Amino acid sequence: MFVKKGDKVKVITGKDRNKEGVVLAAFPKKDKVIVEGVNMMKKHQKPSQASPQGGILEVEAPIHISNVMVIDPSNGEATRIGSKEVDGKKVRVSKKTGEVLDK
Repeated sequence: MFVKKGDKVKVITGKDRNKEGVVLAAFPKKDKVIVEGVNMMKKHQKPSQASPQGGILEVEAPIHISNVMVIDPSNGEATRIGSKEVDGKKVRVSKKTGEVLDK
């Protein structure tokens, strides 16, 4: 999976096209990610001990991995991701600038 938790991504298709956000969670087995502020849905919550008020909450729903692109931190543009071996470790590399994304 080319996207990790904490990456800044841009949505390239769908109703939230061109929105940007940070990946809050990644689900590699399902090929989905949750992006902050993208694909919002309303969730009806029943009153409970934790939230005695209950009500309607707005939460982020998962979005398919193919609908997002990682934003290159050096130039702020969406880029494809490649991989390269540096010092015996496999790291993610930006295709546009060639810079290493993993620190």
